[in-house]
Amino acid sequence: MANQPTTPRLLFRSAQHLRSPADFRRVYREGNRARGELMTVAVRENDLGTVRLGLSVGKVTWKSAVRRNRVRRIFREAFRLEQAELPASHDIVLISGPKIRPELAAARTELVRLAKKAARRYREKLAEQTLTTEPPRPTEPASS
Repeated sequence: MANQPTTPRLLFRSAQHLRSPADFRRVYREGNRARGELMTVAVRENDLGTVRLGLSVGKVTWKSAVRRNRVRRIFREAFRLEQAELPASHDIVLISGPKIRPELAAARTELVRLAKKAARRYREKLAEQTLTTEPPRPTEPASS
């Protein structure tokens, strides 16, 4: 037992949960999205140095609470297992897709692919905004 290699524990800490409605609104309003078969991923940069996850699983799509909770569990587990592969210092909101029963393996690969795609789009949008925003011109004194 003493000679076994140690693997890092993959945890989903409470600090990684995106909970406040203001945080969700900020991600929806300012972030970028990428759509896949199982989910839509909305991503926005944060200043916390950690990846945070928010889940949006609607009653309209998933009428049964048992099924909604299963989708949430699968999405949380995919996040927990793949958090090292996700873009650092970002808030990620997973929005459940149509009534396709998600499997963990598919959710893991789709989460990483879509999160990277949305983060790339977000960075491109920020770069474009900084290029189009001109610095204010200094005012010249009026000549007499």
